Amino acid sequence: MPTIAVDKAGLFDALGQEFTTEEFDELCFEFGIELDEDTSLHERPMVDGKQEPPQLKVEIPANRYDMLCFEGIALMLNIFRGKTPSPNYRLVAPADGDLQILNVHHETSRIRPFVSGAILRNIKFNQERYESFIALQDKLHQNLARQRSLVAIGTHDLDTVKGPFTYEALPPTEVAFVPLNQTKRMNGAELMKFYENDKNLGKYLHIIRDSPVYPVIFDSQRTVCSMPPIINGDHSKIGLNTTNVFIEATATDKTKVEIVINIIVAMFSQYTEQPFTVEPIKIVSQHNHETRQAPDLTPRETQAEVSYINGCCGLSLSAEEICELLKRMSYHATPSSSSPDLVDVHIPPTRADVLHQCDIMEDVAVAYGFNRLPKSFPGKSGTIAQPLMVNKLGDIVRIEAAMAGWSEVMPLILCSHDENFEWLNRKDDGQTAVKLANPKTAEYQVVRTSLLPGLLKTIRENKHHSVPIKVFEVSDVAFKDNSLERKSRNERHFAAAWYGKTSGFEVVHGLLDRIMLMLRSAFLIQQEGLEGTKVDGYWIEEVEDSTFFPGHAAAIHLRLNGTEKVIGTFGILHPSVLEKFELRYPVSTLEMNLEVFL
Repeated sequence: MPTIAVDKAGLFDALGQEFTTEEFDELCFEFGIELDEDTSLHERPMVDGKQEPPQLKVEIPANRYDMLCFEGIALMLNIFRGKTPSPNYRLVAPADGDLQILNVHHETSRIRPFVSGAILRNIKFNQERYESFIALQDKLHQNLARQRSLVAIGTHDLDTVKGPFTYEALPPTEVAFVPLNQTKRMNGAELMKFYENDKNLGKYLHIIRDSPVYPVIFDSQRTVCSMPPIINGDHSKIGLNTTNVFIEATATDKTKVEIVINIIVAMFSQYTEQPFTVEPIKIVSQHNHETRQAPDLTPRETQAEVSYINGCCGLSLSAEEICELLKRMSYHATPSSSSPDLVDVHIPPTRADVLHQCDIMEDVAVAYGFNRLPKSFPGKSGTIAQPLMVNKLGDIVRIEAAMAGWSEVMPLILCSHDENFEWLNRKDDGQTAVKLANPKTAEYQVVRTSLLPGLLKTIRENKHHSVPIKVFEVSDVAFKDNSLERKSRNERHFAAAWYGKTSGFEVVHGLLDRIMLMLRSAFLIQQEGLEGTKVDGYWIEEVEDSTFFPGHAAAIHLRLNGTEKVIGTFGILHPSVLEKFELRYPVSTLEMNLEVFL
């Protein structure tokens, strides 16, 4: 969780009260944050010949992006203590009614397709506010923006540039400007070389370095405002005397770019001439239908059940009492007119972490006080866990295989495309495997559709051990399934592999017989069922499968409750498969679907 250092005297002044370390620690605990350190209790370093002012280091929950700065912590604690009402964030157009325009070119879809922005008009900075403003951007870049890969923020002195602005994507050599705090004009390629050893910016260069186009934001005079996600232009840099701030954010994630903009303007709009007012901008992006006015500070509307909140907290609160508690957590809530068991909740634009009524319930519990919640013996709220049937079935098979002398292995569920298809002499029809959109390495490209690659790679890495090697796995594979909402499904499989100087076909066959016996499926011979009655059980039939040696593979047929289906295959692997996995001795494998037995 992120830790935020704030000035102790400044925070207590904003809270309107002096606290001892113990009192502030208790306040933090009540609100659900944690005081990590009070530096006034220790020797502090010297800065510019003076001792560093006392600081409070506060640990913030990972979901509370609105508290990653001094302003957010002070505001939320004041609302929690009833000292300040929840702010009413408002969008206010400029006096002439003409909004600043940001035109988006379609080429940006090749690199960072989404953009948002806002303007803080007549803001007043001092040294502390300015440093907090910069620090909040850094914290958002590190956390929510995933090191600028998802979102990159740029802030500009609006009085030094002139709209309308354009967001474009151009070849590196066509982007030339003076970077922030530099004096030399550089193009995109030169800038990459200049910053490649920079300890701060060098770690972001890979995001766009290999792209044929670089994103860039121009004003109407073709002055470069920024080249996201790397650096802003020096021409529009902000300072203590800046009064009008143009904030832009480019992104690869549509949702997160709006969250970032909302948090920044919500936290620092309190310093504008009209507190908590924000000037919107108009984004024109016709190619991807993203033309809109930004930001959108409208509270999200939802409902929460009174019975659910009381049931989870062990309380008997009325709808009115719940609404009062939610006000302490910066919500606006009223009893619903549609049902006495509902409350209508307006979620502030800074609380993107609230996704379900369980999040609202948690905030009710925080406002009520965790220490005040009724304590009860675990038998009242606890439950006795019951395994899922598929897990219970898997455990039965797992135990039987282990008792038969086989060793369980647990490879990763991701593998390369070649391992899953080509190395097993199988073809990809494009409708079977779930593929990763942006795999980090060639080793993790698809979700496996078979357990065999993992078993064979395990044998390959352990082939220096004495033979035979007998390994098995009970785990999930995944398949595409367009009939489901998530477009995929998991399937629990059992697989085993024998590696030795002989083929081991009969050993694998014996393991199959043992597993099927424990699953109460009898082996059927040809004479059974001659009288016309179809007896439940299993049998094997020779099958031609390119994964296996010709004439040495069989399909496992199962008749269960009168329904016949093929549940798996076993056999001796083809020499080309052994060659791909670098195995010297024969390997016999077995793989079957366990879910048919549920």
